[in-house]
Amino acid sequence: MDKRFFNIFPGLTEEKAIALLETPLEELEDKSERYVAASHLVNFPSERSINALMKTVQDTNPVLEQKIARRKAIETLGRLNVTSALPTIRGCLSDADCYTVENAVWAISEIGTEDQEILAEIAQLLSKPGQSYRLIIQVLAKFDYKPAISKIQQFTESDDEPIASAAIATICRLTGDYSQMTKVVEFLEHSSVNARRACIQDLIDTKYYQSIPNIAKCPVSMVFRLRAIRLLAETGIPTGEINFAEIEPFLDSVIRDHPNDLELVHEYDQTPALEFVIKELYSTDFGRCYLASKTLLEVYPEVAAAALMATFAESAHNDYGAHYHVVKLLGWLKYVDAYDLLVEALHNTEPQFQKSRGAAALALANLGDERAIPLLRESISKTRIFDLKYACLLALKKLGDNQTAQLFVDDSDLLIQGKAKNLI
Repeated sequence: MDKRFFNIFPGLTEEKAIALLETPLEELEDKSERYVAASHLVNFPSERSINALMKTVQDTNPVLEQKIARRKAIETLGRLNVTSALPTIRGCLSDADCYTVENAVWAISEIGTEDQEILAEIAQLLSKPGQSYRLIIQVLAKFDYKPAISKIQQFTESDDEPIASAAIATICRLTGDYSQMTKVVEFLEHSSVNARRACIQDLIDTKYYQSIPNIAKCPVSMVFRLRAIRLLAETGIPTGEINFAEIEPFLDSVIRDHPNDLELVHEYDQTPALEFVIKELYSTDFGRCYLASKTLLEVYPEVAAAALMATFAESAHNDYGAHYHVVKLLGWLKYVDAYDLLVEALHNTEPQFQKSRGAAALALANLGDERAIPLLRESISKTRIFDLKYACLLALKKLGDNQTAQLFVDDSDLLIQGKAKNLI
């Protein structure tokens, strides 16, 4: 589990957090501090912390601040895998607040249980209006709870695509009949970004290895696609169900992330103005960003680079999504004046700009400037970031460096190892 963001209140001690939970709400100067305390105790799995969290869950005061703190306390107990909290959390499954119920279902799935009565209770929530059906279905799949098949079946035709996707995938898992999985794969080309992202998770959960080529072409952030391919590789390669050679071309295309390698789901009804296309690089739906990138490369190759440099100076340096697309585009446009900007992006260690580092490595290779070789060698030797490592291997190969890959033939990551061996 990634714990980088757990301790986000560094000045808060365990004692102070417990004290905040135990102080009557009306005596707190800032009532939202109770939520902060419930969140922070994930860093302290002591008996005192657990007791304080359990008391918070048992406090059903309907005031919003307590409701929010209670939901968080349930989540924290789940993260801490507190088995003794199961009866308390189970009691929340009948709560009137759907978000409390959602957190209770999630926490039970984290802690784990073989109690059939608890699982039946979770399945029963599928008959209750206004619940988080997608999560409930995913949890029942995780517990391999076959008695829920008929209840889940009704959601396969849901108008809510993420719910339908989870239901279809779960029925396939629970029955062992995967013939309907093509319907889940079809959601990869849905116009809704939420549908596309959700079905990727369902394909991971179902270990549907034959969907890897489709996932690679799905127009969502490469982070989602890369995570999917890596997780499928982690389960499929050791069992022999897939091998690196089958994955490699799709891994390469996801890391390169060129819009021509994607199945775009949006289109313009007429040629858009340059200003509009540049603005589209800031969209939260990466499908729109990829269409904009393709348009800049095909329609505006002469003027795009100057426009990208201007938008970078104005806004993209602060917007990690646009930053990523601008970095890639400057490489494809072979805009040599962007060299310093790309070097800066390669060395940017701020977490939100992590994705841009691999993009910068490839962009520098596309410029063809050999000054980048020692910088790329340094980056690959210092980083643990998978996509940066992989991108550096591709970039160094493109720049004519055939030695560096040799250093990674025994890498701890199977995919880096496989790529390094194939590059030699």
